[in-house]
Amino acid sequence: MPLTSHRRLVVSATMIAALAAGVAPATGASAADAPTAARQASAAVPEGPAARAATTAVPAPDMEGVVAALNAAVANGAPGAMARFSGPGGVRSRTVGVQDRVNGTPMNIGSRFRIGSVSKTFSTVVLLQLVQEGRLTLDAPVDTYLPGLLPDDRITVRHLLTHRSGLADYTDPMFAHTVPGFESVRNKVFGYQELVDLSLALPRTTEPGVSYKYSNANFVVVGMLIEKLTGRPVADAYQRRIFRPLGLRHTSYVHPGTRIAGRHVRGYLYPDAAGEPLVDSTEQTVSWAQSAGAVISDAADLNTFTRALVRGRLLSPAMMAEMTTVTPTDTTNTRFYGLGLRRYDLSCGTRVYGHTGTVQGFYTYAFSTRDGRRSLSAVANSTNRGAVNTALGGTLEAAFCGKKPAPAARSASPAARDFSSLPAERDLPERH
Repeated sequence: MPLTSHRRLVVSATMIAALAAGVAPATGASAADAPTAARQASAAVPEGPAARAATTAVPAPDMEGVVAALNAAVANGAPGAMARFSGPGGVRSRTVGVQDRVNGTPMNIGSRFRIGSVSKTFSTVVLLQLVQEGRLTLDAPVDTYLPGLLPDDRITVRHLLTHRSGLADYTDPMFAHTVPGFESVRNKVFGYQELVDLSLALPRTTEPGVSYKYSNANFVVVGMLIEKLTGRPVADAYQRRIFRPLGLRHTSYVHPGTRIAGRHVRGYLYPDAAGEPLVDSTEQTVSWAQSAGAVISDAADLNTFTRALVRGRLLSPAMMAEMTTVTPTDTTNTRFYGLGLRRYDLSCGTRVYGHTGTVQGFYTYAFSTRDGRRSLSAVANSTNRGAVNTALGGTLEAAFCGKKPAPAARSASPAARDFSSLPAERDLPERH
């Protein structure tokens, strides 16, 4: 089925001038792309019409606020940042800073980048399609399909996708010392079993199904399931089931190759010790992540992917109900996790679905509203700086909630808490 085309937004010179007057001169502006059993107990929150009733108002995106968030990411240490918003009025994109510190190349909205853990949502879609096809069951033990892989047959497929397996995240010790850890795996090629063994050598974090604990090991096992059930590499599954049907021409799964083909953003890693020079981390195998984080894409393709996903282009209504049934990940009542999918509840009542991504040198946000009418992709090209990640997350509030009302008019309700005031969730260890 062809993708639904959208109107392209034409921004007049007057509007561009007005925007430029209110933001830092480093800003670039563009409008070019003018329910099954074993639920996770009582904490689960199903998504449905009643749950979406509070989000009927659609505020215009605050693009000045988006730029302010991008500038904040740069002020906190990223060489550059960019965001692309797609909505009923068309596409609006903004860039600040540079995508290459050596050449001084300005950040370009069409450039490709490593999306890190946003890859987990791609992997989840493939696995849920296999569930639809009757090739596995969400609440069956993982060992049913991968006999003897895990020492606990209580760990189910659902536990992997919801980060409730208790499998330790091997990246914690792997990157305990950020740059040395990265350099030790930059060009290394792991087998899936090696990564699982690294996790199993560590203490379990929770009993299966008891609580949320983010772990890349979960999605390494998801990759193993995909390859076992299809008899093909995960790259083939991504291509046949997602990239090609959606026309994602700039999205690819690159492993164990180290380069990003074509025009791309260069990523930079902050060392743990203050004052040491940034490390260009662009070229790497990402073999330490694979099906947990080795996809490369661009902002437009990510908008297309998240929009198509929530609109039911990739999964049946039953599978979307499974995927969007969420449980809290913290105590703020704003952050939740479903099946390979985050839900963030913003200050204006809007709920957005997608994923965050961290891979050395790149922070990514890729989210859409549940109806798919609005989507945002944003990236900054440095990591190991939590302040950069938090600042970039501010693009969500600006894009989906619009201009903030005057302080006196704001609700005092806890549900109205400004999402951008919360520290970002971390997909990898960070030292700053």
